[in-house]
Amino acid sequence: MSVKVLAVDDSALMRKLFTQLFEKEGFTVQVARNGEEALSKAVDFKPDCITLDINMPVMDGMTCLALLRKLYPCPTIMVSSLTQKGAAITLEALALGASDFVLKTGGTVTRDISDIETPLINKINALAKTGRAQRPIIKEPPVVKQKVVRNSKTAPFEVVLIGVSTGGPRKLEHLVTNISPSFPAPIVISQHMPASFTQALAKRLDGLSPLNVVEVDSRMKLEAGKIYLAKGDADLAFSKAGSDIHVRPVPASPSFLWHPSVDRMVDSALSCYQPVSMLCIQLTGMGCDGVAAMSKAFKGGATTIAESEATSVVFGMPKELIEAGCASHVLDSPKIVSKLNALCR
Repeated sequence: MSVKVLAVDDSALMRKLFTQLFEKEGFTVQVARNGEEALSKAVDFKPDCITLDINMPVMDGMTCLALLRKLYPCPTIMVSSLTQKGAAITLEALALGASDFVLKTGGTVTRDISDIETPLINKINALAKTGRAQRPIIKEPPVVKQKVVRNSKTAPFEVVLIGVSTGGPRKLEHLVTNISPSFPAPIVISQHMPASFTQALAKRLDGLSPLNVVEVDSRMKLEAGKIYLAKGDADLAFSKAGSDIHVRPVPASPSFLWHPSVDRMVDSALSCYQPVSMLCIQLTGMGCDGVAAMSKAFKGGATTIAESEATSVVFGMPKELIEAGCASHVLDSPKIVSKLNALCR
């Protein structure tokens, strides 16, 4: 059965470009010129996924998104501009329940969408599958024994590493809001996102959290009780100088598909920490970024948490870790921060 997509944009040119792209992929497509028209068409057309422009006349994308959640809940991808203002509004949309976003890198109206075609199609396919009633049956994960077993006398975790992609900002908001004010270890996060967005996300999270949240835009010494968000369009690396451990942004490596790379972050951390002192968390996201390095850490004694299928926006990254047999705990999203606080107190 063909994936049904509703493309909402006030630009006739953008509607045409999206229609051509989606039909080429074999999708069934309808379009809407504004949020008001989108609400009516969504109820009748019943799309598997919606692409939603933010700036539109009659009814803008934010108002439409809020009403869609009541009238026709559906995976929604926001179409945003690559600006600081666009980043802030898009993060608000993600907090409201949007699943993901793509960027109009050429401006509000562009004749070339070739740079977003592949990621947009991949996101639609992943979200449409997730949003349907019939979901894939996941096999029970194989049992893999860790080489090192933590006991009650072991020192607290020295670092927490979090990997996340599609649906991440909303998950991170819940986590940083509910983290213990006396949390004893640094938390380092790789969220797949462009640079202008990670700066805005760090600022937003800092306003919600009892801990200080910063974007890693330069070499920084890790401190207990702080949250470090990897800079977008780059990767994050750890280094050690004496007893101090630092993180810094490094150019995105072509060896990894997604950036900031979770695999590169965790693998780099392994050069500075014993695995038993690491707590790794794999949250929602499509693809497999993080599974290789987290599995390596787990087999060396690290504790790992994977988000459950039930609460994942896209059950890709955590699924890979579970099926590798390298998840110490599989938890619904709301329970992860409680587990984090309990493990690290």
